[in-house]
Amino acid sequence: MEMELETKVHDFKDIFTRAQSEIEKVIIGNDTIINHLLICLFAGGHALLEGVPGLGKTLMVKTLGRCFGLEFSRIQFTPDLMPSDIIGTNFVVETSEGKQFRFEKGPLFSQILLADEINRATPKTQSALLEAMQELSVTVAGVHYPLKPPFVVLATQNPIEMEGTYPLPEAQLDRFLFKLLVTFPSHTELTQIIDRAATPLHGPAEKVCTAEKVEEFKPLIWSVPVASRVKDYVAQVVLATHPENFPESDSVQRFVRYGASPRGALAIVLGAKARALLSGRFNVSFEDVQAMARPALRHRLILNFEGEAASVSPDAIITEILERLPMEEGVKSGAFSQLLHRSGASADH
Repeated sequence: MEMELETKVHDFKDIFTRAQSEIEKVIIGNDTIINHLLICLFAGGHALLEGVPGLGKTLMVKTLGRCFGLEFSRIQFTPDLMPSDIIGTNFVVETSEGKQFRFEKGPLFSQILLADEINRATPKTQSALLEAMQELSVTVAGVHYPLKPPFVVLATQNPIEMEGTYPLPEAQLDRFLFKLLVTFPSHTELTQIIDRAATPLHGPAEKVCTAEKVEEFKPLIWSVPVASRVKDYVAQVVLATHPENFPESDSVQRFVRYGASPRGALAIVLGAKARALLSGRFNVSFEDVQAMARPALRHRLILNFEGEAASVSPDAIITEILERLPMEEGVKSGAFSQLLHRSGASADH
C-alpha cells in the first residue's frame, strides 16, 4: 500500500513538472503563476488572473489546455454579452412529432473555459458562471446538464481601475480557488520575449497526459492528511481577516470591511495539499499554508472605502496577519490563544 502511494506521488510530481516545463517553452517568466494554475487544474479549482493587457494571460491558458489535450473554449466578455451567449439557449425546431425545443450548448460546455476580460461584462452576465463553477453543471429551463470533467474556469481580468470594467460580484470572486497577479516582465524576460518573437526556437507545447489522468490525481490530492494543529492555524488565519476577531492588526481594523469566507480556508488547505505532494511529502506543513494564503485569500478580502481610496494591497494585509500568527510558534503564542478565545466567544453570542 505504501509503495503504491509512493508511486502515485512520484507520478503526480513527474507529470506536473513536465507540464510546467512544456508551458515554460511558450511562456517566459511567471513561473509561480504557471505553478499555481497547474495546482488549480489538478485540484479541481478555478483561477482568476489579473493583469494589464498584453502580458500573455490568454496564451498561458491556451497552452495549459494543449498540454493535457483538454477541450478548450474562449469567451471574449464584452458589455453586450448575454448569459445565453455563455450557457446556450433553447431553439424551437420542427420534427416529425411537431415543434419541439432543442438546447443548443454554448461555449461553457468545454473542459477549460477561458473567460477573457471577464470584468468587461455586466454583473448579470458574469453571474451566469456561478452554477457551473460551483456545481459543475448548469440548469436551463428546468433541465440539468452536467459538464465534462475536468471543468476549470480560468478567467482573466484587467485591473478594476481601468476604463470600461465592472467589479466582479463577491459571490463570483469566492468561487475562484486562487487569484493570480500577472506582473510585467523584467528587463531580461522582456529581451527574451523579443528574441523569441523574432526567431522562435521552440514549437508549441506537447501533450503530457490525458484528461482522465488529471481526474485520477484529484483523490490523491484530497487524501493528503492535515494535522489538527495545522488546521487550527488555517482557521485562525482566516478568522484574523475579520476586523472583529483581530484588533491587534491596524491594517485589518482600518481597511477591511469583510474578511474571507470559509471557502478561503478550504482553498488554502487544498492548495497546501498539492504543494506538499510536489515537495515529496504526504502531509501539510505550516510553510505550505503560508505559501498558499495569498493566492487563496487576496480576492476574498473586501476593503472598506478607506482601504480602496488608499489603494491598500490585500497581500500586504495578509502578510501582516501571517507575521502576527507565525506558523507553529503562533499556535502556542499568547496572541494566538487570545484570538482563539475571542472567536469562540463571538460564536457563543
